[in-house]
Amino acid sequence: MSERETMEYDLVVVGAGPAGLAFAIRTKQLNPDVSVCVIEKASTIGAQILSGAVIEPGPLDRLLPEWRKAPPPVCVPVTKDEFWFLSGPEAGTKSPVTPPQMNNHGNFIVSLGALCAWLAPQAEALGVDVFPGYAAAEALIDDNGAVAGVRIGDMGIARDGSHKPGYTEGIDIRAKVTVLSEGCRGHISKALVKKFDLDANSDPQTYGIGLKELWQLPPGRGTPGKVVHTVGWPLPSDVYGGSFLYHLDNDRVAVGFVVGLDYPDPNFSPFEAFQQFKHHPNVKGLLEGGSIVSAGSRAIIEGGYQSLPKVEMPGAILIGDAAGLVNVPKIKGTHQAIASGMLAAEHLMATQFDPSGWDAKLRASAIMSELKKVRNIRPGFAKGLWRGLANAAWETLTVGRSPWTLKNHADWSSLVKLDKYEAPKKDYVERTLAPRDRLASVYFAATEHDEDQPVHLKVADTNICIERCTVEYGNPCQRFCPAGVYEIVQDDAGRRLQINSANCVHCKTCDIKDPYQIITWVTPEGGSGPNYQSL
Repeated sequence: MSERETMEYDLVVVGAGPAGLAFAIRTKQLNPDVSVCVIEKASTIGAQILSGAVIEPGPLDRLLPEWRKAPPPVCVPVTKDEFWFLSGPEAGTKSPVTPPQMNNHGNFIVSLGALCAWLAPQAEALGVDVFPGYAAAEALIDDNGAVAGVRIGDMGIARDGSHKPGYTEGIDIRAKVTVLSEGCRGHISKALVKKFDLDANSDPQTYGIGLKELWQLPPGRGTPGKVVHTVGWPLPSDVYGGSFLYHLDNDRVAVGFVVGLDYPDPNFSPFEAFQQFKHHPNVKGLLEGGSIVSAGSRAIIEGGYQSLPKVEMPGAILIGDAAGLVNVPKIKGTHQAIASGMLAAEHLMATQFDPSGWDAKLRASAIMSELKKVRNIRPGFAKGLWRGLANAAWETLTVGRSPWTLKNHADWSSLVKLDKYEAPKKDYVERTLAPRDRLASVYFAATEHDEDQPVHLKVADTNICIERCTVEYGNPCQRFCPAGVYEIVQDDAGRRLQINSANCVHCKTCDIKDPYQIITWVTPEGGSGPNYQSL
């Protein structure tokens, strides 16, 4: 057996999102002699980054004080906020006031993918090695049981496990500290949280799924800087979520929909709800006559304060969404990600690469203080929309000073069996806007996987899918996946699960929502997956 090629750095960063790049930049600002490597599974930096995104500029101001002189290519100051309650497919009421958490005065609408593509060369200019197209497949563990780096996945393996002519063995990247900034539900982060029992003293993590499209509107229809959020239709009252419309420049608008993955209805489809939302008169009138440019989906980490795992372990730390730092009521995590990356760099430089104390440092910071103030808002919606809104008003009024902390529960456990759930009336309408189905949406995500590579969606026991899930839940994987990856087919051999892994947009929803927890998402070959444009 051949000896794997090895590269050595002081620090290896897994994931070139805002947290990882901010960490790399701040480290080099503090000590130019430290060797830092950032690896990213996407083919180019930013290609698999998806977020709303309206960002608070404070942490970016601290990281790069001169950034406004040469801003990212998509960066529009917010000019107007609106908040709507949609009471049905034709009805809606504009709130006379914007909820304080959604006041975006002084913020910027950006493409987070474009922001990361803009940050990467600034990291490289400081001497950081940035390697896109390299997927970290597993953590390296040394003889003392500490994380010692990561192993890059092999390239050129066929679906049956054999080596194709272009087979290349993945290299080992060894480092004094491994910084996990994989984003929400990262493959290695998930494995290490389990290995080191990092969530022993926290609530289960909770998630949402975010679906987003970028539209080119007819000339003159856009309102640059306008931000609109909605709650209500087409979501029933027992499903948490809402929408956003972010007006960019050049008559472009980002249309998005977020659904909490603790929904109970086994027949619910987040993708269909999103497409329904676009047909509300408030939205259809904006989009009609325009054209969709790109589309994508991504899980969003929502557990917040009470679901934060321990963020340090021997040889490694968690930052950004890998730790779970999204402020859900604000629908923002980028400022928290950048701030955590900077704080982690300052900690490791001050301790000579010792992860110990990072957990305490993060919990004592303004990052955690922000999460503590809003800790009860998201779980308050577990009892329905109206009680959730009332609780949110109370928590906002008291600035989170309630003497209690509401509990979070695992999303997969919330799905109700078919014979126990009576779905509310949906009030869905006939759809005319693109995309008409999930496969068309996958086209706009520009996702690409070599068909002849191992399936990266591992189902532990497919018999459960046919023998139990069909009867108990009606195979909800066919509906919660926004990309048509899972399909129950009937052929000569009988009913079976077919996994169309080439469709996958790496949202991780299946890994989260599967009621039997038998699906595991692992990294495919480096460079595979979606290629988002300005999302």
